[in-house]
Amino acid sequence: MNIKWKLRMAAAQREVWTGAQLRRLLSEKAGLELSSASVSALFTKEPSQVKMSTLAALCTALECSPNDLIEVDTTPVERPVTPVPPVAELPRAASARGRSMPPI
Repeated sequence: MNIKWKLRMAAAQREVWTGAQLRRLLSEKAGLELSSASVSALFTKEPSQVKMSTLAALCTALECSPNDLIEVDTTPVERPVTPVPPVAELPRAASARGRSMPPI
């Protein structure tokens, strides 16, 4: 699975070019106060995790959906086929005639 962060493109499509503009929108439209460093990190790097409340605020501020911010490739990863090792025959615990106990 591959995840791509598309905040910068979504913002640019809405003519938001700087972190300062995005920070102002987050504050005005979504009521979310983030530090300049946090907004800059969201704007310039692919985050390893994003709070749902932050994602919702970004969507509110930019008037977009989560699909506009995150692209998820769910193509299954192909794994190499490993051969199954042959099962060795177990040694017989019984006598040569195949009986384990004497007859009654």
